[in-house]
Amino acid sequence: MKAQFEKIEPEFGSSFRVMHHTEPNACWVYWHYHPEYEIVFIPKGTGKRHVGHHVSTYEEGELIFMGPNLPHLNFSHGVMGEYEEIVVQLREDFLGPDFLQKPELTAIRRLFERSKYGVSFNGETKRRIGQQVVELVHKSPFERMLALLVIFQEMAVSQEYTLLNAEGISLELNGREQERINRIYGYVDRHYTQPIDIREVASLASMTVPAFCRYFKKLTQLTFTDFVNEFRTTQARKLLTTDRSISDVCYESGFNNLSHFNKVFKVRTGQTPSAYRRRLSI
Repeated sequence: MKAQFEKIEPEFGSSFRVMHHTEPNACWVYWHYHPEYEIVFIPKGTGKRHVGHHVSTYEEGELIFMGPNLPHLNFSHGVMGEYEEIVVQLREDFLGPDFLQKPELTAIRRLFERSKYGVSFNGETKRRIGQQVVELVHKSPFERMLALLVIFQEMAVSQEYTLLNAEGISLELNGREQERINRIYGYVDRHYTQPIDIREVASLASMTVPAFCRYFKKLTQLTFTDFVNEFRTTQARKLLTTDRSISDVCYESGFNNLSHFNKVFKVRTGQTPSAYRRRLSI
C-alpha cells in the first residue's frame, strides 16, 4: 500500500471535524500524514503507537495531540476485539488566520508548538480531558467549539505529558521513503508468525543488510529486531484477551520459545504474559 496524504474536510456547519469510531478501521493505513492538528483519544483498545520516529504500544485511555504533517500509523492498525476511538482534526487557522496570536491564547500557542513532536498525556489530565473529548461527540457545533477551547487550555497548562519525539524528527519522509517503510511494515504484518530473514527485508528496501540496519534505526529509533519484537508483543497482547493458553499465544504471535517470549513481553510491557492476563480479568 502506498503512503497516503489524508485529505480532511470539516463537517458541514463546523470549522473542524470530530469522528467517533467503535471498531477498528477495516482499511489499514500503514503510514499517513495530513496538514491538520489531531487529538486522538482511545477509550477502549490497545495497539501500536507509531508517531514520527517514536514506536511503542498504547493502553486503553490513550490521549495524544499531534501537530501538522507529523507522520503516524493508524492507531487501529492490527487491533482485534473491542475498540473505540474519538478523533478531532482541525487546521491551525480554524478560528481565523490570527487565532493563535490572541494574548489570551499564549499557553495554547505554546501547546500547538509542542504538538509538532507528538504530545502524549498521562495521569489525571488524561482521564479528565479524555472524558471531555468523549462528550464532544454529543454536542452541537457551537458547544463543541467552546468545549474544544477548554480542552486546549487544559492541555496547555498541564504538566502531565510526554513528548514522543523529544529531539525532533530529523528525517522527513519523501514519497520513496514512505513506500519503502510501507513495504517493510507490510512484510512484517504478513510474516510475523514465521522466522523473518533480515536479508529478505533488506532486499525489499533495495539495500544491503548493514545499510538497511542503519536506515531503519535512524527512521524508527529501534533496531529491526526490536521492531519485530514490538510488533509480535502487540499481537500477543491481543491474543491474551482470548482463552488461548500462554504457550499457544507465544507461538501464534511469532515467538519461537516460551522463555524468550516471557522475557521480551516483560521488557515491553513491564509484566509477564500471565500477569498481564490476570490484570485484564480484573
